[in-house]
Amino acid sequence: MATTRGETLPHAAPPAGEEAAPSVSVVVPLYNEAASVVELYRRTVESLDAFGRSYELIFIDDGSTDTTFAELERLHDADGRVRAVRFKRNFGQHSAMHAGLVRARGDILVTMDGDLQNSPEDLARLIAAVESGADLASGTRNARRDSWGRTIPSRVINGMLRRFTGAEISDFGCAFNAYRRSAIEPMLGAIGKQKFTKALVLSGGASVIEVNVAHTPRAGRSRYSPLRLTRLALHVLAGFWPQPIQWIGVALGTLCTTAALVLGGYGVFYWIDRSNFPGPLFGGVGVIFVLGMQGFVLALVGEYLGRIQRDVEGRPLYTIDRELT
Repeated sequence: MATTRGETLPHAAPPAGEEAAPSVSVVVPLYNEAASVVELYRRTVESLDAFGRSYELIFIDDGSTDTTFAELERLHDADGRVRAVRFKRNFGQHSAMHAGLVRARGDILVTMDGDLQNSPEDLARLIAAVESGADLASGTRNARRDSWGRTIPSRVINGMLRRFTGAEISDFGCAFNAYRRSAIEPMLGAIGKQKFTKALVLSGGASVIEVNVAHTPRAGRSRYSPLRLTRLALHVLAGFWPQPIQWIGVALGTLCTTAALVLGGYGVFYWIDRSNFPGPLFGGVGVIFVLGMQGFVLALVGEYLGRIQRDVEGRPLYTIDRELT
């Protein structure tokens, strides 16, 4: 048995060589999780050891400002199955997922959050679902432990993704999923640029089975503010809805034309009936409505321009400070 920070850790295994790639790779992004990473490791190892598959754990430190990476160094020294990457700064969860997935060697790749909202005890059920024949085992948080400020926007985004991908699953936002390697590899070039790896894999025709997983309340405030959730919705539109500007333009034109006809007809009736047409009121409402829709369209255009800029500049998704292999 090995110890770190005074806690007893499961028996350490020697590092797996290239000739003995593990069956399962678990990818875990971390950001300022020094207080919980040892418990996360312990519970994950206990769950996988009981399941009886060879495995590796790939932790991505997304530019933490606490001692997260120091904890990962201790875990790596104690257990050769632990691999770790440290970003030079915070690049975001989806970039961290990409860094882990491109390094994973297993036939089944599992992604999970590092804040213990996902229960490592559910790992075996997700892996077994892929082994039964599915390309993707989609974690579903039926008893979700988040505030209404997170769940309501999440339901809107889930509905959008169901419409755009054609996949009738209930929880696109759950990061706790298991993938067959053959389903992930064709999408590696887009993973990280797109913020919904699960939706991206499903859009390629992967078969899916939903698996109910536990969800624990988050300690502290969520990093997803209303502004960030709004930007996420725009990302979904730009990434998964073909030709959205054309559709929005048609809808805007139809709606504005209909509104103009209705208000104009009412105005004529009111003018004839009462000899007093309330033009300024209806004109103001119409202008405000059109300006609001134009603002939404401009925000969507901004999302596209940002993507074009990133592709033209060829900026990397992330830069790496250190790596433990």
